Amino acid sequence: MYKLLLKPIFFFFDPEKIHHFVFASIKLFFRIPGLEAICRSIYLVKNPKLEVKLFGLTFPNPVGLAAGFDKDAKLFDELGALGFGFVEIGTITPLAQAGNDKPRMFRLKADEGLINRMGFNNQGAFAAAERLKKRKSNVVIGGNIGKNKTTPNENAADDYEKCFETLYPVVDYFVVNVSSPNTPDLRALQDKGPLTDLLMRIKKLNNTKPKSRPILLKIAPDLTDGQLDDIIEIVKITGIDGVVATNTTIAREQLHTPSHLLQQIGAGGLSGKPLAKRATEVIQYLSEKSGKAFPIIGVGGIHSPEDAIEKLNAGASLVQLYTGFIYEGPAIAKKINKAILRGK
Repeated sequence: MYKLLLKPIFFFFDPEKIHHFVFASIKLFFRIPGLEAICRSIYLVKNPKLEVKLFGLTFPNPVGLAAGFDKDAKLFDELGALGFGFVEIGTITPLAQAGNDKPRMFRLKADEGLINRMGFNNQGAFAAAERLKKRKSNVVIGGNIGKNKTTPNENAADDYEKCFETLYPVVDYFVVNVSSPNTPDLRALQDKGPLTDLLMRIKKLNNTKPKSRPILLKIAPDLTDGQLDDIIEIVKITGIDGVVATNTTIAREQLHTPSHLLQQIGAGGLSGKPLAKRATEVIQYLSEKSGKAFPIIGVGGIHSPEDAIEKLNAGASLVQLYTGFIYEGPAIAKKINKAILRGK
C-alpha cells in the first residue's frame, strides 16, 4: 500500500514539508484509542532471538532509526510501535537553531537517495529533554549531539558537554556527531588531536555520573584508511564504547541522477542506496583492522533485509536506517527482523 499509493503522493511534495506533515499525521493517528496496539501487532516482531545485549543495554531488536528523522524527540514512542528496537534522536545542539536556508532536502529518485544540508536544525537540548521525560514505551533512545553553528571549534567541547548534561537523565546512550558535512568546519573535529581531546572531556564528564552512559562516535564515510586507523586508535585511547558508521557522504560518483540536476541541488550530504557499498566497506575495515575490539552500529543505504544482513555480516552489531524508511515504508523494520530470524 505504501509504495503503490502513499509514496507517489508524498513524493509529489517538497521533502521537508511532507516530512512535517507525516509527523503530525502519525501523532494524530496514534491518539485514536486502540490504534497504537494495532500498529504494534502489525509491525512489531517480538522474539527473544532478536534481542541484542550491548553497552549494558538490551535492544529488543537490532534495527534502529538513525538520527535526523526524529530530530526533536517528538515521535520516538510511535516509531517504536512501528517495529524499531531503538530510535536515535537529534542531532541536538545546546541552543535551538534554524539550520541552513531552504530548500535543504532533495530526493534523488533515480538513485533512491536523498541529499540534505539541514544544518542541525532543532529546538535545542532542553526542549528535547522535556519531551523525553514523557517517554511511555521501552524503546531504547540514543541522543545524537553536536555543536551550534556559531560556536567556534575551539569551544566545541563546551557545546557537547552541555548537551550531555541536559540529555543524560533521559537517553540511554550518546552519539558524538562530528561528521555532518552541513555545519561549517565541523568535520575538522574528526582530526586525531581535536577528536581525542573532545572525547576525553565527554568521557571524563560521564565518569562523574552515578551511572555512565555508553558513548559512541559517528564518523563520515569519506575518511581514508589512514584516518580510519586513527579512529581505531582514538577509540582505544579514550575508552569510548563504539562507533556509528557512517554519516552521509559528500561524494557524488556513479549516480544515475543527471549532473546538471546535481549542480542545481548543490552541497549537502548524500544518503540512501548510493552510500550502501562504502558504508559496508568502512564497517568491515573497522571490524577487521581492530580485531572486533568495539561494537559498530551500521548505517548507510539499508533499503532491504539483504542490505541490513550485509552490514551485520560485515561486523555491525546493530543497524540503523533513515532514507530506506522513506523509500520503503513503515514495514521495513518488520521485514528486516523477520529475515534475521530466518537466518538464526
